[in-house]
Amino acid sequence: MSSFWAILAVAFNAFAWGVAWYPFRMLNDMGVHALWATALIYSLAVLVLTALKPQAWRIFTKHPGLWALCAASGLTNLGFNWGIAIGDVVRVVLCFYLMPLWSLLLAWAWFGDKPSKAAWVQVVLALVGMVMVLWPNEKVESVAFGLPEALGLLGGLSFAFTNLMLNRYASVASEGRSLAMFVGGAAFSGFIATALNLGGPVGLVGFPPLSFGSWVGWLLALAVFYLSANLSLQYGAGRLIPRVTALVLLSEVVFAAGSSWLLGAASMSPQVLLGGALIVGAAALAASK
Repeated sequence: MSSFWAILAVAFNAFAWGVAWYPFRMLNDMGVHALWATALIYSLAVLVLTALKPQAWRIFTKHPGLWALCAASGLTNLGFNWGIAIGDVVRVVLCFYLMPLWSLLLAWAWFGDKPSKAAWVQVVLALVGMVMVLWPNEKVESVAFGLPEALGLLGGLSFAFTNLMLNRYASVASEGRSLAMFVGGAAFSGFIATALNLGGPVGLVGFPPLSFGSWVGWLLALAVFYLSANLSLQYGAGRLIPRVTALVLLSEVVFAAGSSWLLGAASMSPQVLLGGALIVGAAALAASK
């Protein structure tokens, strides 16, 4: 029974991020860009964690290596949240889920863990799937590879590095690692949003509305929602073997594809479906070891 609740907890995390595109687009319509929404949500998370676990700051500053985790987490959230807010959700999510490919290559470069022949098969499947997803077709009016897809790839690459850092610093107390990830999510998105607003075209990433409208309530609700998702993942991942956790997390693709297709935020041609199946299949093979 405990494994059932653990799987359910991980599935809830996958659901939360699978449908994340909708609230981020909703906030964007209210004048709060995805970068600002990310920065504000994670700033609230930092405040809550600081109140509940003040020792987290001591742990964070005691381990310099956690700054790498901070940077990786910051780039992950920046890429994924911005990408799903402005692009075809399915294409961005599938680009993000090339993450097992990056994990394989990073492990080779970082730990000298040379990929097996089976691993190279997974790489080929993932790359073929990516080409099929990004190849122009009659249902995709945009260019084959644009900013949303680039952000999805950046998010996936950063997430792969995040996982490596979490593995390397697994002995560090969880509150220290969580704080590093929350600080990264707040700092990187806030910095890039400010830089683009001040140095880019006027209105590219405008500051959030000064008036406290309904967007504030939605932001607070989302902060609670994604904090709950993070805690659910920690609960579930701590009680399941890694490959089971990874396989359950793949359900995010289903949640993202289903919700975005039903609400008209993604195209679902046979070409995209087949490419997506290859990418998800490669990820499932990597996770099933």
